[in-house]
Amino acid sequence: MAAAPSATSVHDFTVKDASGKDVNLSTYKGKVLLIVNVASQCGLTNSNYTELSQLYEKYKVQGFEILAFPCNQFGGQEPGSNEEIVQFACTRFKAEYPIFDKVDVNGNNAAPLYKYLKSNKGGLFGDSIKWNFSKFLVDKEGRVVDRYAPTTSPLSIEKDIKKLLGSS
Repeated sequence: MAAAPSATSVHDFTVKDASGKDVNLSTYKGKVLLIVNVASQCGLTNSNYTELSQLYEKYKVQGFEILAFPCNQFGGQEPGSNEEIVQFACTRFKAEYPIFDKVDVNGNNAAPLYKYLKSNKGGLFGDSIKWNFSKFLVDKEGRVVDRYAPTTSPLSIEKDIKKLLGSS
């Protein structure tokens, strides 16, 4: 995962997809993004994956994308390979949005994208990601506009997504 040293938006980053291919996030210019660190074995997994899929299904045609980044830093709750993670999300939850390479979101080895997200929207108790399913809402220009706690229901974010999409 790489970025220009002076990244000014999420679009300045290149990440790896679940199969290891580079994905330049500038391909998402003009789209509203919800960036989420996901895990398969978390108590929040069922509700989050279900609601994320509902949001994606409802708003993808309007220019909404969910970018899911598996992370195993919280209770070892994402131990599988990328292939296993994608199969789990796509089979069990019918996830159609992109699932990327497993990353660290905290610490020295945190993915540059996550360093950027956290520096733009710190949390209530500091910048660190606290648990699985932390969510960052990004506007069409790649600016981080909001950060939501792991326990925030994806459906409760719908009003903010609609506002950024310009739909009522």
